[in-house]
Amino acid sequence: MQLSKKLSKNLLVLSFFFGGFNFYGQLKIEKIQFESANPYSFNDIITDLDNQEKQTVFGKLTVPLDSVNKNKKLPLVIGVAGSFGWSNHHYDYLKMYQEMGIATFELNSFKSRNITTTVGSQVEITMAAMILDSYKAFEKLSNHPNIDKNKVSITGWSLGGGVTLFSAWIPLKNAINKELTFASHLAYYPPCFIDPDKVEFSSSPIHILIGELDNWTPSKPCINFIEKLKPKTNIGLTIYKDSYHSFDKKTPLTRQENAYSFSECSFRLDEMGNILMNYLNIPMSNPLLQKIGFMMCVSRGADFGGNSKARVKSYNFSKDFMSKTLLNQ
Repeated sequence: MQLSKKLSKNLLVLSFFFGGFNFYGQLKIEKIQFESANPYSFNDIITDLDNQEKQTVFGKLTVPLDSVNKNKKLPLVIGVAGSFGWSNHHYDYLKMYQEMGIATFELNSFKSRNITTTVGSQVEITMAAMILDSYKAFEKLSNHPNIDKNKVSITGWSLGGGVTLFSAWIPLKNAINKELTFASHLAYYPPCFIDPDKVEFSSSPIHILIGELDNWTPSKPCINFIEKLKPKTNIGLTIYKDSYHSFDKKTPLTRQENAYSFSECSFRLDEMGNILMNYLNIPMSNPLLQKIGFMMCVSRGADFGGNSKARVKSYNFSKDFMSKTLLNQ
């Protein structure tokens, strides 16, 4: 009885997790706000960031408190959702990281702008704006008393996977913040069909997880992307057999008729951050030009849904990846 009271008094919560002890029995949850902006393109960030329309953005920080040392600085994973917004399978990853003793930040780029989805248009909010949001969140959280700013990683799915991948592109990163560097980038089924002229990416570990049969953001361009970057970049690729977009969901395979399928697309990214139309090399710098650019290669209709084997492998890989890059295990 005395031992029980003593443990309770000191808030020491012991539980078994993956065969070991988990000392993170309590969660501290905070709503964090910060100022970002609404750039449309990478070029807007690189050449004219100060003049972009300002935007207040928020997110949810969850800190797993160390029961012995509540003031301990923890590593952090910033999560970025895809075109449908936040889903249950995203939260499953965040919960796993919290149980590992890693703080998580649920970035709410959509809700901050009163957006529900970008499926079928991809203009309500752009990858550029979400990358800016991610770095501004990083800046804000780097001063948080529970966060170790030298151990902050970014992860995201689909559109958020693109944010995760291209937040490592040095011309873009340096235009936003030269001082802060993500410890690692873990991208799930990102748009690899954006082909950068300037192959200059972060030296931090980068990894892509994607389904072999993905017809929304196809896997083949990821192979080309990796081959182009690998000589100078710490980047890896895992392709899951018999898997489509959102292979890590628990729901069955579904057809989204309104979704853009980028299976036939490859867009050049020049050194100034312009994503160019196929063939014409005209920057897709506004919604109209992007629509014209998409008409040249994009079709409608894509499949997404879970593959149970790939899902398990993805979670195991993600746990191992964050253990290595954030916990030095």
